[in-house]
Amino acid sequence: MAELIKGKEVAARIREEIASELEELKGKTGKAPGLAVVLLGEDPASQTYVNNKEKTSKKLGFHSEVHRLPESTSQEELLKLVDQLNHDDNIHGILVQLPLPEHIEDEAIIHAIAAEKDVDGFHPVNVGKMMIGEKCYIPCTPHGVIKMIEHVGYDLKGKNAVVVGRSNIVGKPVSLLLLERHATVTICHSKTQDLPGVCSNADVLIVAAGQPEMVKGDWIKPGAVVIDVGIHRVDDKLKGDVEFESAEKVAGYLSPVPGGVGPMTITMLMHNTMQAFKQLNGLE
Repeated sequence: MAELIKGKEVAARIREEIASELEELKGKTGKAPGLAVVLLGEDPASQTYVNNKEKTSKKLGFHSEVHRLPESTSQEELLKLVDQLNHDDNIHGILVQLPLPEHIEDEAIIHAIAAEKDVDGFHPVNVGKMMIGEKCYIPCTPHGVIKMIEHVGYDLKGKNAVVVGRSNIVGKPVSLLLLERHATVTICHSKTQDLPGVCSNADVLIVAAGQPEMVKGDWIKPGAVVIDVGIHRVDDKLKGDVEFESAEKVAGYLSPVPGGVGPMTITMLMHNTMQAFKQLNGLE
């Protein structure tokens, strides 16, 4: 049976470190990191994420702002708000919750956020820096995935890592992070031939496919590390992209859904906001 990598426990440890560092920095500066989250519309999943982000940042002692705007907000109005936040000295991190309504271009908004306040790690400057291995804000979910693997003391050097999914949010960045740690990386997608065969050769399997229970236990190499990034509501239960029951019998390590990657994403957002606070206040 697989050992579960409980993101909730890893996240709690990292949050303790952030809270402890913040106490020290508050004593020196009298300031706290400021995170502004912008949410358009009433999407229930986005509402839940934003509420959790607000709750976590306040609990850590951050200055937290949530700008809830109607779905009808124009791109021009949203860009104006982003510009205000870029120039607000109390705000060190800006996050515009995706997906945005269809009449707004995601890219235009992502590009408008100041790179030094882009705590999501989506701005082209941060993406480019990550590509060449420079210090930058790392996208929160991929960073959380790597922290979970490191938590169990697994050495990625020379291992075969397979990533299922090639999104800009998870698949591509997590592949770069694995490569940086000297893994041999294969990225799979909808056009990959013999996906089960490719997965079965993976020492480390990261699944961010967006399809509930797509990866079965017999796709998994015995003893492999399996990180399930997916989350779906199926028959009123939360399921991942990996069929948990069959995977648990084969994998060496497995992240559960819920309680796996989810808590790590918000925690790494707090980590990035803390880094931005230090950088913008010359504390590094």
